[in-house]
Amino acid sequence: MPSLQDQLSRLVYSTEGGDTCSDCRQPNSECQCQDLADDQRLASLDGIVRIRRETSGRKGKGVTTITGVPVAEAQLKKLTKQLKQQCGTGGSLKDGVIEIQGDHREKIKGLLETQGFTVKLAGG
Repeated sequence: MPSLQDQLSRLVYSTEGGDTCSDCRQPNSECQCQDLADDQRLASLDGIVRIRRETSGRKGKGVTTITGVPVAEAQLKKLTKQLKQQCGTGGSLKDGVIEIQGDHREKIKGLLETQGFTVKLAGG
C-alpha cells in the first residue's frame, strides 16, 4: 500500500496544459481524435450515398436523411449548407448523417449525381 505521503502528493487538477481532449487527455492543439474518427468513418463506407425519408420520432414530420457521403467532415459541412440552400429548408449534420427538413429526395439525388456521387434512394 502506498504511503500517506505518496497518496497526498498526486496531482489532482492543473490548468498548466490548457483545455484537454476528454478522450485522449492531450491538449486540444495536439489532439487527433477528430481526424481518427473521420478516417474510420470514411473507411467504413462503400462509396454509395443513400437518401431516404424518415418520420419516426419526429411527430409525423418528414426528414430527408443522406448517409454514406465519402468526404471529410469539413467538406460534409459545406455540402450540408449547399443542399439546405438548394432545397430552401433547414437541416443539420449529425454524426456523418445529413438531415434536410421535408421530402426532397429527388432534388437531392439530382444535385449529388451532378457532383459525381453514386446515389441510391433507400427506404420509404
